Order: sequence, then C-alpha cells, then structure tokens
Amino acid sequence: MDDDTVVGAYLARLGLDAAPPATLAGLRELHRAHVARIPYDNLSTMLGRPDPVDPVAAAARAAGGRRVGYCFQQNGALGWLLERLGFAVSRRHGHVWFRPEDQLGTALNHLVLVVSGLPADDNPGGHWWADAGLGEGFAEPLPLVRGDHVVDGWSFGIGAGYGAQAAGRPTGPAAWTYRHLPGGVLRGLVVTSRDHSAEAVEAAHDTLSRGPDSPFRRVVVAQRIDGAHQRTVRGLVHQVMTRGGKDQRDLTSYAEWRGALVDDLLLAVDDVSDDEWASLWERTRAAHRAWDEAGRP
Repeated sequence: MDDDTVVGAYLARLGLDAAPPATLAGLRELHRAHVARIPYDNLSTMLGRPDPVDPVAAAARAAGGRRVGYCFQQNGALGWLLERLGFAVSRRHGHVWFRPEDQLGTALNHLVLVVSGLPADDNPGGHWWADAGLGEGFAEPLPLVRGDHVVDGWSFGIGAGYGAQAAGRPTGPAAWTYRHLPGGVLRGLVVTSRDHSAEAVEAAHDTLSRGPDSPFRRVVVAQRIDGAHQRTVRGLVHQVMTRGGKDQRDLTSYAEWRGALVDDLLLAVDDVSDDEWASLWERTRAAHRAWDEAGRP
C-alpha cells in the first residue's frame, strides 16, 4: 500500500473519517483514539515470532487491523502517522525503570516522541510528549513543562533531566524525567538524547523480543487506555484501574482469558493458530500457578 492508503486505513482503525488538522486539538484527538483502539501487547513475542520494529511495518500493521506491538513499535507507528499528517515530530532515548536502583540506567528500552510547534497558554514552548507505547499512562499528550499534569484525573510528573539542556531548542528539551501514575506497573522514565537511531532501536528490540531474560517474554500482556480507565490483561489477571481503585479478577478458563484479550483489550488474533493458543494457554497457566504459589509478588 502507498502512504496515502496506509494513512486512510490507519485513521479508519482509529474511528476517524478524516485526518484531523495538525493542531493541538487534532493531536489530542489522534492520541486518544490510538491508545484506546490499538492495544499495547507482546503476543507476537510470546509466540516466538516478534514483529518487525521499523515504523513503516508497524504503521502497515496498524492500518491492516493487525497487532502493532509494544513501545518501540507503537511509537514508531504513531510517529510515522503524525509526520504524514503534518505534525513536527522528533524522537528521544527513553529508559523506563521499575525499581529505584534502576533509575540511573542507560539502556534504551523506550522510544519517546516529541511533537513541536503547538503552543498553548499552559505550554508556550509548544512541545508535547505523545506516547502510545507505555501500555498504561496518559490518554492525551503531556506538555513538556516541569510540574504535575492531570489527564482524566490521573497525575503525571515532568521533572528536570539529568544534564538537561535549555528548553529553547526548536525540537524541545533534550532531556527530562517522568513520574508515572500512582499504582502503575512502572515507576518512571528518564528521557535523554542518547543514541536512539534506527540501528539502536533495532538492537534494543532484538534484545527485548528475543533475549532469554527479557521481561517481555515472561507472560502475555495487553493494555489500552480507555479514557480514565487503564485496562490490562497480564497473564491470567484482568485489571481495570481507575482513580477510585483497581478492579482485579483472575481469568479461570481458556474462554474467559481469550475473551478478555479479544473483546476487552481489542487484541487482533486472526493469525494465531489453534496450536499456538493451546501452547500459550498452558504456559500462561503454569506461570500463574508459580506466581500464585510465590505469594503473588
């Protein structure tokens, strides 16, 4: 498919009849639709056949109604779409951390998108952080302004980056830190201008999708941001998190588990064979039993 055809099909998957203008309102509309309708997932990786990470392939999967994938792939596709709709997009190196001792790590495990040229009263610099690859997070782009920012009742924090340069650059700040929503799986993220070239992303993707110790190869995960509702299936646990708390339940049957992935998380599974489903179900049950016996750490 040529670019125009991909863009049209991509927008249709987002539920949009026409391309929004390259304005802040248009960016917000695209972002909300993407994180609500295209789930973050690691299913292909769990099946042992991870999808390509390059943005063109990721955008084609989005347009074709297929799974897009996880962070690198989601933001690769979204960045591709935004650029073709006339938005000014730049990228950064992201390091997601889960434990305080990992906060100063330098490994590339997230691709960050910055959309520039859209000033607002609360963001005169006009630089916005768009992200479809966190799984759980903000439904609308965050202003790259230091402080706390509330989206749908959730609070997210932007702080100074380590060795950050002045924010007067045409493409926005070179670095910042991020505090994730309360109760989320990840704790934060450190954004820098370290190497985030296509080659660096490809190497990081290979490690995360094929490495024996990768967290993305432990249990199947699917997530989407449905406005104020953070929806997740992780292993055999279905969770809907709101500001009021977490609604968690174990998925005790194959039909219930697959139904949650497909019907609630909107995961595309037409390419998954019966044998692959059977194998993944048994592996997921075994992982759930081990986690349960360990006290659900």
